[in-house]
Amino acid sequence: MQVKANGLHIEVDDQGPREGPVVMLIMGLGMQLIAWPQALVQGLLERGFRVVRFDNRDIGLSQGFDHAGVPNMALAGLRHVLRLPLRTPYTLSDMAQDALGVLDALGIQQAHVCGASMGGMIAQHLAASAPQRVASLTLMMTTSGARSLPQPRWAVRRALMSRPMGSGAHHAVDWIVRVLRVIGSPQFPSDERIVRERALASVQRAWHPAGSARQLLAVVADRDRTPLLSRITAPTRIVHGVDDPLVPVTCGRQLAQHIAHAETDFIPGMGHDLPEALLERFAQGMADLAGRKPG
Repeated sequence: MQVKANGLHIEVDDQGPREGPVVMLIMGLGMQLIAWPQALVQGLLERGFRVVRFDNRDIGLSQGFDHAGVPNMALAGLRHVLRLPLRTPYTLSDMAQDALGVLDALGIQQAHVCGASMGGMIAQHLAASAPQRVASLTLMMTTSGARSLPQPRWAVRRALMSRPMGSGAHHAVDWIVRVLRVIGSPQFPSDERIVRERALASVQRAWHPAGSARQLLAVVADRDRTPLLSRITAPTRIVHGVDDPLVPVTCGRQLAQHIAHAETDFIPGMGHDLPEALLERFAQGMADLAGRKPG
């Protein structure tokens, strides 16, 4: 369903008991709400939660920003290295306001927030700017963006900078599968048939690489979020793969150092994905965190 949030049309999936505690899931760069596995959603529903997923702006079925054009990411990267300001159609802070707008549109006063990758960056802004709305915070495979932190491995950079071999849907699916293979969990490999089916479902639902580029520009333009971390008061859990090639585990450790009383789950063999074998662990971790008292 579509809701009006922060002045935009945002696509939302809302499951579970209306009276249950709410878990809001915020997905990462270029990924749609369906990238949250239904098995994870089901695990949360079985624990009595109401689960809200949504397409971030400029991706999936939410409102796009094609009028803003396609950014020159090479130039943006150079300006970032030189510490020059970047002009962006929107910011990660704007996207945090979208998430807050979704809660408002659904009449939800407070939610247990979980953000993955870019979604975790958005969640940091949300928890720091609207602490009264965040009952707990789970940050998965994400970073504060501090410049001293390690960067993605070169193989990952090459994969992300590559493009589909053609314009058809099957070329887009092949490209998604290649990228997911590079960033995936070495110890928890996914069935390639299932990965391909999910990639096809994503492409058929909404394939919008220009939106992904504008989201990436927002990530690059965002400043070091370390100063925000001291303002996060919600009970927080850091979940990170020890073998994450895109956002190295050092990034998760740095978050834990700067968020008061944060608990951690650093998982050997996990990369930058949501392996089927770990979904029950993730759901139970969120449930345990939801029962933890602030401070």
